[in-house]
Amino acid sequence: MFDNLSEKFSATFKRLKGHGKLSESNIKDALREVRLSLLEADVNFRVVKDFISAIKKRALGKEVMASLTPGQHFIKIVSDELTALMGGEASDLDLAGRPPVVVMLAGLQGSGKTTTVGKLALRLKSQGRRPYLVPADVYRPAAIEQLTKLASDIDMPVHPSTTDDNPVDICNQAVELAERGGYDTVLLDTAGRLHIDEELMEELRVIKREVGPRQILFVADSMTGQDAVNVAEKFDEDLGIDGIVLTKLDGDARGGAALSIKAVCGKPILFVGTGEKLTDLDIFHPDRMASRILGMGDILSLVEQAQDAYDQKKAAELQRKFRKNEFTVNDFREHLMQLRKMGPISDVMEKIPGMSGMMKKMQGGAPPEEELKRIEAIIGSMTNEERINHAILNGSRRKRIARGSGTSVQEVNQFVKQYLEMKKMMKKINRFGMKSLMRGLMGGRL
Repeated sequence: MFDNLSEKFSATFKRLKGHGKLSESNIKDALREVRLSLLEADVNFRVVKDFISAIKKRALGKEVMASLTPGQHFIKIVSDELTALMGGEASDLDLAGRPPVVVMLAGLQGSGKTTTVGKLALRLKSQGRRPYLVPADVYRPAAIEQLTKLASDIDMPVHPSTTDDNPVDICNQAVELAERGGYDTVLLDTAGRLHIDEELMEELRVIKREVGPRQILFVADSMTGQDAVNVAEKFDEDLGIDGIVLTKLDGDARGGAALSIKAVCGKPILFVGTGEKLTDLDIFHPDRMASRILGMGDILSLVEQAQDAYDQKKAAELQRKFRKNEFTVNDFREHLMQLRKMGPISDVMEKIPGMSGMMKKMQGGAPPEEELKRIEAIIGSMTNEERINHAILNGSRRKRIARGSGTSVQEVNQFVKQYLEMKKMMKKINRFGMKSLMRGLMGGRL
């Protein structure tokens, strides 16, 4: 989502560093570029004004002007202010209280409420809670069937709603059944409209009054930009929301909603939807998002993803092979398969400092997923003997592999080079430790 904004920020910072020493003049030039970049990203103009004012106040202070690395200091200020703009620190659901705790999801039609209910239920289940899913949208065609199907996919109980039922009655009955059934969390999937109207808001207010939800989450489609911010503000005025879930953060929107919504509504972004799978719901970390926007990656999230996705036995076996220098092409393929479990490759690459820009330079800017498919095709065209011992890959074998994989000999040679570089890097990690890897990722040397 933030690719365009990240590129513009990177260009601005590069020019700023080129000055060596900062002056009031080049700081103002940089701030003007940052301001234009944010406005082009569809960030609320009032938010941009306050943001630039906060940076300017700090950047023109003695602390920065006297710094030995003023350019880096300026970037840190921008990072700090971006983090503060998006909420400062991560927040989570407040599920304290006597069970069942009711969580109500609201928003416009098409924002992703129903899918978010499924994602949230799966997340809570993994934390040891017992959610009860409630389809209370009786107006949208197939809304009840959709949530019922999602509940079945993740083996969760769902309230037996029908389109003839009254939404308020559905919610009241669901809470009673959840209490009797020993469920500790009730997730209400309420109705939305294509626009805000008084009938919709009144129904939501009645549900709130009747069942007393502990948390009301507004689900916003990040692809709608400032419209999502305006609608969130209206929902908060009329209903009172406790937090925000931003969906479709993996899309190609400009990012204005993510950067504006906390400042405008005053309510934290709790979760972000990062894909279509039910596992693609992440806690929103303002500091990590700021780091990604500024092109500095997000190593902490990457490590968490790896811990969740990697098969620990296979990871231990790979580590043993690295130590003994027995890492074959077969193992490389296994590593790629494990990597795929972590989500879209482009998302993984964005979290590695500097890797997003590097990927664009590789293979003429081919998308990471296409690059991975090309590598898998090459490996699939190799014999098992060749995958175990790459040293036997002479010219004729490489031509055969290229024909079988629909690639060129040059691309096969490039793959072998990538494999050997990875093998070499892993050997150094085992020799010098993980800190060396981190220094390498951050621009140092292994």
